[in-house]
Amino acid sequence: MIRRGKHVILLVLWFGVAFGYAQTTVHIANPQEWKNTELKAYVGQTVVFDCPMYITNNAYGRYYVSPRRLYSPTNQALPKSEEYQTLVTLNAYGQMSINDLPGYHRCGEMIDGLTVSVQSSSSITYVSGTFRGNTRADMERALPPLNQKGKPRLIVCAANLEYYLVEQLGGSMGPRDEAEHQKQRAKVSKALAKIGADIYGLVEVQQGQKAMEEIAADLTANTGHPYDYVDDGGSASGTYTKSGYVYRADKVQPEFKLFENNSVVQNRKKIQCFRELDGDADDTNDELFLFSLNHFKAKSGTGTGLDADQGDGQGIFNYSRTQEALSVINQYGSVSSTTQEPDILIMGDLNAYAMEDPITTLTSAGMIDLHRAFHADSSYSYVFGGKAGYLDHALSNSTLFPQITGMAAYHLNSDESDEYTYDKSSDQTMFRYSDHDPILVGLALDKTLQYNPEMNITRNGNTLIINNAGSTEDKSFYRIYTLQGLLLEEAEIRNSQYEVRAPASTGVYIIQVFYDGKVTTLKVGI
Repeated sequence: MIRRGKHVILLVLWFGVAFGYAQTTVHIANPQEWKNTELKAYVGQTVVFDCPMYITNNAYGRYYVSPRRLYSPTNQALPKSEEYQTLVTLNAYGQMSINDLPGYHRCGEMIDGLTVSVQSSSSITYVSGTFRGNTRADMERALPPLNQKGKPRLIVCAANLEYYLVEQLGGSMGPRDEAEHQKQRAKVSKALAKIGADIYGLVEVQQGQKAMEEIAADLTANTGHPYDYVDDGGSASGTYTKSGYVYRADKVQPEFKLFENNSVVQNRKKIQCFRELDGDADDTNDELFLFSLNHFKAKSGTGTGLDADQGDGQGIFNYSRTQEALSVINQYGSVSSTTQEPDILIMGDLNAYAMEDPITTLTSAGMIDLHRAFHADSSYSYVFGGKAGYLDHALSNSTLFPQITGMAAYHLNSDESDEYTYDKSSDQTMFRYSDHDPILVGLALDKTLQYNPEMNITRNGNTLIINNAGSTEDKSFYRIYTLQGLLLEEAEIRNSQYEVRAPASTGVYIIQVFYDGKVTTLKVGI
């Protein structure tokens, strides 16, 4: 005897799917602009979507799906611009909650042939589908590639450790006791060992030297390579957390003193010059660079005056973060003059998305956004409310840029459920050691390389012409992305005036050109 209620519904759905009826195809012509209000016509029906669907949110035990990844509007567009307003609207109607999804899934996973029963325009129930991509196994298999422009000799990693504490336990942030610290330590040490960087810039680390000493010791034990840390002279009785450097002592060494910058917040903005060691008996090498590590003021708390929320998507304390960005530029000028070293890499948790004032302040001063340079608009390191973006940045000046082989976020954390943190679960993996993804940059230091930004794109009707990118000995190629980061086309550039047919649909597209050891990214309106 079959009981009434949910069991009857499930049986009807099973027969409908098994025998090919009671199911309708939902056609999504443009995933980038689709709104869930289109589902109103299908309420009470079983439907299958004709395009892959993304997991966009997995927080608090609930899942949401969309035909696209959703991005924070100020990560993709200037605050209050028309493009920004469009993204705000699309995000508001861009996803649906999905019930009865089997197993655990990370944000960014895709579902092919997703079949659901429709309760409302914003609520659906899973029936069947095929999951693929962006799994833990994918992350464990390999680090993201950093060889887009050659083979790196050094890997630099910037990582937010979400309050790595060894002594100041029991507060409102970080581990509450020694047992939680050891669980946090296990996750962090596994992640950093997996990354295997030559230099780590770490933020949200306990003041003093105990935490840095422990992290360096764990890296040495887990990798078999000698790691050390830069002693900043601070003590555990200072401000709550700081930024700090750990480095592989047989690959690099600190040069000059540590340069501190205490504008707005204390102990969270620093510059250290590093020299690459070449492995010879005297280990002399002329290749140096400046590593600027930063953790700007957060968007939490209560802002007043210029730091009040201006309603433009940038949140509170935007003015203070912008002042911090200006201080980084000013400090760079001073440190570069003192060290006679022009090359600088700026990294860290800047608590601002790509198009917000603190970041445009840096790019207006000549710094190159490496997320955009290598990944167009598809890059992210943080997911909040189902919307992705990058608060964790990597920028360089033009003299260092030709020496950068690649850059990527390693999605160990942002796509994971908050339920897998050390304080909420017994999970012993490297995943979700923080709420921010680590950022990796590959370097092949060579001061003889020159930056040549003369490549440009012109338009003749529906034809795009890529100028001065196909005349080098090395192969050049281009990619065309939608504004939301979907790759539409990729091909080799065969001559110095290479013609590309523009996308058929009206909109704004990202053209990314790889040539002569450089990556150039431009937005083109069609």
